[in-house]
Amino acid sequence: QVQVVESGGGSVQPGGSLRLSCAVSGFNLDYYAIGWFRQAPGTEREREGVSCMNNEDGNTDYIDSVKGRFAISRDSATNTVYLQMTDLKAEDTAAYFCAVGLPFSPCALIAKRYDAWGQGTQVTVSS
Repeated sequence: QVQVVESGGGSVQPGGSLRLSCAVSGFNLDYYAIGWFRQAPGTEREREGVSCMNNEDGNTDYIDSVKGRFAISRDSATNTVYLQMTDLKAEDTAAYFCAVGLPFSPCALIAKRYDAWGQGTQVTVSS
């Protein structure tokens, strides 16, 4: 019933921009935290938390390496969360995943605190 679908990935040059979308169906996001995570190609380590948002109070958080460059936002009318990515760097190359946490949970950049995951969208930054 619950579906999380990411889109918007692609290939860009360093300094470029992308906007990722996360469309959620099956439940309303009003009472959930939602996060963006990433995993570099060829790695099996735990996904790195990039950004999150608590949809009840609007609190957000970002990993240090993307602060000032990425911005998370929500469109409540379409139940969609966005990750605006600017000044992209080669080290941002990864598969990006959207995930939804448990009801009334706070914003946290910890993958194991999220329950429903999308399949990922690839972001490649290269010259």
